[in-house]
Amino acid sequence: MFSRKLFLVLTMMLAFVFCEAQKIVYSEPERDDSRRLNFEIVGKINGNFLVYKNIRNKNWITVLDNDMNVVSREEQDYVPDNDRMINADFFPYGDFAYMIYQYQRKNVIYCMASKIDGNGKLVGDVMQLDTTHLSFAADNRIYTVITSENKSQIAVFKINSKNKKLYVMTTLLFDNDLSLKKKSVINIPMEERNDYLGEFQLDNNGNLVFTRFVRKGNDNISDASFIIKYAQADTLLYRALNLEKTWLDEIHIKVDNSNSRIFLTSYYYNERRGNVDGLYFYVWDLNSSKPILENINIFSDELRREARGESGVKTAFNNFFIQDIITRRDGGFLIASEAYYTTSRYNSWNRWDYLYGSPFMNQGWNSYYYSPYYNRLWMNSRFYGNNNRGARYHADNIVVFSFDSKGQPEWNNVIGKAQFNDENDDLISYQLMNTGSEIHFLFNQPERRNNLLTDFTITPDGTLSRNPTLKNLDRGHEFMTKYGKQVSSKQIIIPCVYRNSICFAKIEYN
Repeated sequence: MFSRKLFLVLTMMLAFVFCEAQKIVYSEPERDDSRRLNFEIVGKINGNFLVYKNIRNKNWITVLDNDMNVVSREEQDYVPDNDRMINADFFPYGDFAYMIYQYQRKNVIYCMASKIDGNGKLVGDVMQLDTTHLSFAADNRIYTVITSENKSQIAVFKINSKNKKLYVMTTLLFDNDLSLKKKSVINIPMEERNDYLGEFQLDNNGNLVFTRFVRKGNDNISDASFIIKYAQADTLLYRALNLEKTWLDEIHIKVDNSNSRIFLTSYYYNERRGNVDGLYFYVWDLNSSKPILENINIFSDELRREARGESGVKTAFNNFFIQDIITRRDGGFLIASEAYYTTSRYNSWNRWDYLYGSPFMNQGWNSYYYSPYYNRLWMNSRFYGNNNRGARYHADNIVVFSFDSKGQPEWNNVIGKAQFNDENDDLISYQLMNTGSEIHFLFNQPERRNNLLTDFTITPDGTLSRNPTLKNLDRGHEFMTKYGKQVSSKQIIIPCVYRNSICFAKIEYN
């Protein structure tokens, strides 16, 4: 009898603990928060959650408290009208955030910075970081702004591509007070007709790293180089990748600050336009200034069968794209990849045909090259680059790989899902949340004609678990998980569609 009572008490305690393990709180939509709203989740500043919003020439920041109630709405009057505004990037710190934006006035592009406090108010004066004079009017982005992992370094750069054989890159390196540390103007030879520049990353010491590669049309990458601009240098260091009898897909870069390394990875092929055969790795050691790892990992048939979904075994990874790279203090790393494709009555998108145009082309008549890897919500990407009538967007299985510091496989896991949405992909794909002890994969799973927010977790040893249904789910809210942002070690903000309006949900893990 005593044992039965004890069992009931323990069961009730465990149930209470689980119920308190996570909590969802929703904000109320404001009057201007239609589905056409441009927004950016700024972050958590002085205990408040800030969301930047723009619609019909209006620019403001909504300030939400811990219960997701609107505290204030602060108009950003210093921001130009929308017809001149080009882009905005946000960099949150503990008690303030920088907004670095660019706009056009006549034939001049201005790169500006403002400092915003936890109440959404402007602190001090707006700063001019740089200007660019154009010979003609062009409403295109010119500046790319990135920050280091610890936010101590901010890089602003632009690349003049008027001379197709010799790009001119201007870089400005700032500290976290936006004091200029170094300005450089460097030539980048673009020797091949199909030379392109890839993703840019900045390490905690201000070193800028990126890639240059050869891709003919929408073909595989047949030649590539790793490039580094050291913080105080006015030159570039080039190192060619060894791609003999190997073709690459998109090259991704990840800075490993804990181990002073730069990590490059890509899917690779043993033959041109063949099936994805595995993963390619390249690791550059910043201390010795040389590569310490360059090899490939071949996918087993067992993994292919588990990951393939509706594809064949040989073609299992042909629709997969690398989404996230996580480095570990021991030098190991995790890679998360997702199957993504479209279907329609007319054509299907895959990595070969780029149904909506290659992302590696320059923009219009603009003589400045802008990297395709930086596509902010501000630029209406949810409406223009991703709104194709008659197309059905699919986001299926997620594969998570774990490798040790030498690139040897430790474990892999497949998270099974089958998502689709017509005309746009707002409600598909996933968002990753790293709580330290485990990694959460949040995504919508179709269930009885409704999208149900689902939470899978993976622990450091590779144990995969599906958590029970999240509490406080309101069936009237549809989560746009791919646009979510982790704002603290235990909190994530995810935008939602609610009655044809945009609102925001805070998910908190205790």
